Amino acid sequence: MSDEKKWSYEFEKDKPITAGKLLLSEPFMFDENFKRTVVLVCEHTEDNGTVGLIINKPINLRLNDVVEGFPPFRSKIYLGGPVGTDTMQFLHRIGDKIENSLQLAEDLYWGGNFEQVKIMMSKGQIQPNDIRFFLGYSGWSPGQMVGELKESSWIIADGTAKYIFNSDIEKLWKDVMRDMRGVYQTMAGYPESPILN
Repeated sequence: MSDEKKWSYEFEKDKPITAGKLLLSEPFMFDENFKRTVVLVCEHTEDNGTVGLIINKPINLRLNDVVEGFPPFRSKIYLGGPVGTDTMQFLHRIGDKIENSLQLAEDLYWGGNFEQVKIMMSKGQIQPNDIRFFLGYSGWSPGQMVGELKESSWIIADGTAKYIFNSDIEKLWKDVMRDMRGVYQTMAGYPESPILN
């Protein structure tokens, strides 16, 4: 284990996991599902485990390609994770104008009334930069994420709406690392393969 990873483990293991936090995969994670990913934590409890959405994996589909009955809407689809890829999740910054939304951070909400979203889109009350759609989600059983943090597989950062709605998604992993400064700024420059380090 490198000095950077030892330091990261000591620093990360006591940080709490809560809804609205970001989980950044450690620089050399080999799991193709999560390599260089940024996961927004949507739910975390000791009894139910952790549910999150990968926010930096756009896929080559549009909303109207995968959901029937939606009004024409120019919005990308993202792969939220390897679980339940036949389900649709969404994040938005419309607030409680969408019923049953759960606030994760300032100007950042998860889910809500899907039929209401369709109606608001058809009336032009939701713009493409107000909402993000995800196929599937990421899930960890109770205790699993805590164990992965102890193994230094993840780095915890604060989630903000700007990372979801205003960021260059292709560079998001590096941008969040750089924003955290210190050793993370150095880690942002690591090559994907440790052999090249």
